[in-house]
This record gives sequence, C-alpha cells and structure tokens, in this order.
Amino acid sequence: MTLRAIIFDVDGTLAETEEEHRRAFNETFGHFGLDWRWDRKLYAELLKVTGGKERIRDYVARHRPSCEGRVGPIVKAMHEAKTERYVANLGGGGIKLRPGVARLIREAKAAGLRLAVATTTSLPNVRILLTETLGPDALDLFEVIAAGDMVAAKKPAPDVYLLALDRLGLPAADCVAIEDSYNGVMSARRAGIAVLATSSEYTRFDDLRHAQGVVSDLGEPDAPYLHLGGVGSSHTHVTVDMLRRYYGLSTTFSAG
Repeated sequence: MTLRAIIFDVDGTLAETEEEHRRAFNETFGHFGLDWRWDRKLYAELLKVTGGKERIRDYVARHRPSCEGRVGPIVKAMHEAKTERYVANLGGGGIKLRPGVARLIREAKAAGLRLAVATTTSLPNVRILLTETLGPDALDLFEVIAAGDMVAAKKPAPDVYLLALDRLGLPAADCVAIEDSYNGVMSARRAGIAVLATSSEYTRFDDLRHAQGVVSDLGEPDAPYLHLGGVGSSHTHVTVDMLRRYYGLSTTFSAG
C-alpha cells in the first residue's frame, strides 16, 4: 500500500508536555483544597493510566482511598478545572515542539500526505499546543483530530486510532502513527497501523518493541536522532521518504 497519512500522538510526541500537565494537576488539587502533590516519580507511575479523569480515580483508589467519598463525585469538575489551568499555562508561551516535528509536518504537507491526531488528551489541550507552537492556523494543518473523550476506551485500546482512520476514510495500511509510549504504540498496532516510536522524557523506560522503529526523536539534518531499535538505523532524521520506505506497507498485529 502507499503511505497517505501520518497520525500523531500529542503528549510526549509533539512536545514534552507532561511536566505542564503535572503542574496543572497540582495547582488544581490546591484549588480544591486537597493537600496532594504528584512528584515526578509518582506521576511517571500514574502515566501508565491513560486519561486525566482515569488517572485521578486510579490515584484515589491506590493512594487516597479515604478520599473516595469526597472526590469521586467531583472528578469530572476537577479534570475540567485542570484542563483550564493547563490551557492558561501553555497560553503564556514557552512550550516547544520536539526536534524534527515542525520540519516533518511541513515536509508531509508539501508531499501531499494527510495529517491527523489521535490522542487521549482533551481537545482544548490539543488546540492550545498546536496554536502556541505552529501558529494561529495550525489546526488547518490537521484534517482529523481524534481525542480521548470521543471514544469509549482510551489507549491502549485501538478506539481512538480506529476513529481517526474512519474520519480519514483510509485503511490502516495507508497510515503511520508516531507515538512515544507503550500504551500509544499498542493502541495504534491494535488498529493495524505501523508505528514509529520516539522515546520521550517520561517514556524512556517504556517497552516500545512493538513499534517498527524506535528513535530518540525525529531528528534534524544537523542534529541526528539516536536509533534505539527496529528500522531506521541507516538514517539521521525522519523524512517523508523514510516513512514511505519503511511504513507505507500493510501490517498485521495479534498481540493481546
């Protein structure tokens, strides 16, 4: 098959946003009168659970069971407040795309490839990140944005990728996903999509072996990526030609 679309994950893939998410969670807890503080070690553990509301519930169940009666009914409100804080914080500027992301997006558009997003994060989070890093017209670059609350099950379930494929009107074999985490890789692979994984700050110890290739980042001509596994060892940065060579093909996956 011919490669026709690239589907990007967001957090950790487009940008190293997880510290901003952690900051927003902690600020929100204080706003709700909770003395919780998620440090980096705890947050790395909590990231194994996809989705902000799900993450709060998991934390309560495992670390603060006595708070269930108080917090359970307001999880949705807490998460909405956290999203507002995250958007406000990113709106102050300073966030940057990971190496090679902006370049690959430009090259893909110039080559006629279609672009999409498949993420577990909330739609406002996607919008603020794209507009802050790629400009006010950034949303026009992406034909489809499939976000976590649009599907029944979040990553590692394939639902969000299946939604992206449906809205693109393309078979899985015509697409490649770019991900950074075990949950993301498994989600895309279960949807039948080939994956290029770029290890991020919070996922550098994740099991990414089910991706066809694993690199440190997308790289730049003058700043090569570190090849970590799979295809791509003879390249220095991810290009459209590289993706067409290695990822524009039919792929099947049967892992549980």
